Amino acid sequence: MSNLKSKIKNKNAVIGIVGLGYVGLPLLTNFLKKGFKTIGIDNNLKRISSVKKNNKKLYNKNNHKNRKLEITDDFSKIKQCDAIIICVPTPLKKNKKPELKFIELAIKNSLPFLRKNQIISLESTTYPGTTKEKIINIISHNKELHIGKNFYVCYSPERINPGIGNMNPLKVPKILSGNSNKCKLIGKILYEEIFDKIVLMNTIESAEFTKLIENIYRSVNIALVNELKIVAQKLNLNIHECIKAASTKPFGYRPFTPGPGFGGHCIPIDPYYLSYISKLKGFNPKFIEHAGNVNRFMPKWICSKIFEKNSKYKFIPKILIMGIAYKKGIDDYRESPALEIAKILNNRKFKVYFHDPHIKKINSNEKKFFTNSVSIKLSQKNLRSFNSTVIVTDHDEVNYSRLQKNSKLIFDSRNVYKNYLFNVIPV
Repeated sequence: MSNLKSKIKNKNAVIGIVGLGYVGLPLLTNFLKKGFKTIGIDNNLKRISSVKKNNKKLYNKNNHKNRKLEITDDFSKIKQCDAIIICVPTPLKKNKKPELKFIELAIKNSLPFLRKNQIISLESTTYPGTTKEKIINIISHNKELHIGKNFYVCYSPERINPGIGNMNPLKVPKILSGNSNKCKLIGKILYEEIFDKIVLMNTIESAEFTKLIENIYRSVNIALVNELKIVAQKLNLNIHECIKAASTKPFGYRPFTPGPGFGGHCIPIDPYYLSYISKLKGFNPKFIEHAGNVNRFMPKWICSKIFEKNSKYKFIPKILIMGIAYKKGIDDYRESPALEIAKILNNRKFKVYFHDPHIKKINSNEKKFFTNSVSIKLSQKNLRSFNSTVIVTDHDEVNYSRLQKNSKLIFDSRNVYKNYLFNVIPV
């Protein structure tokens, strides 16, 4: 253990990052900036090519010359690594049960190359017990590796907030636990190299649970205000005025904003991870599941409003979706409510187009829901050709005054327009 500690402290340790997505790539970059040799490993060849092409400052001649950085799909490089940090996706299956195949594949591919005096840390969000089940129990079959003695395992969930430019992720406290006190100590020494503050927890399961609490808290509160929005409309009340007024209470209240549902890699998924493990233990968390169902219902509710106003047309209506990213300021449309809205409209034979300043083209299977999978230009002629426009993502780059003046009808799910306008319907 002392040898590994000194290698990390002296920056002689080799850091391996498995999974070069929105979590893994910044992590690799930050260790590289601190002077560590880093190896980025991903079995997606397109992603490797993209990293090399789009991150020229990172992947430059100096880093190659000094052999400080390597990007590869070769898992045998794991043997060179002193620390291995796994940052792979944890999505849902079609039946809303956890899909852990990416963690399983990362461990399967790494296993033949693990050696003494290494540490593995899992950063993927998952249910309590996953690290033990999918990593510790598997590694324990190797008779040469004794976890807590000559090999170390930690769990430290990512806390990335995409699209928030003024928040330095390295200043966000880093949750950490390990399979033993020695595992925690090595993990703490490792992450202290780049993070300002480490929050140690008693058990790995507690750390896994904590990450789910953070995202379920948001899911439940977003569902609450979305349901309140529907009630407010039934009562002919402005939900945003009411939320603003409630926010003047200096205690016991924190405002959340209603919208078209939820999206991304966390909030739509994590409640079902906790629900899954809870049911296995004999308890059905109805409240948590209901929140997920309310948020998934919102695209249907918005489309019902669109159908009401477009039913008069004898021809096929043409609809523009403003913003398909799951939140403003980013280019990620995973689980975006815009995709579900497009699907519902497409099923009713609407012609569906989109504009997003951050997304030029939809390359996933969801492109079949759109008449054109390429983001259109917001020319006056184009805007006036649509029967309706629905604002799903309120990117700052859009001129909403110009949009309103050149649109026949706008469905505003983001409260872009604060005051009454004759052609804007809050949804």
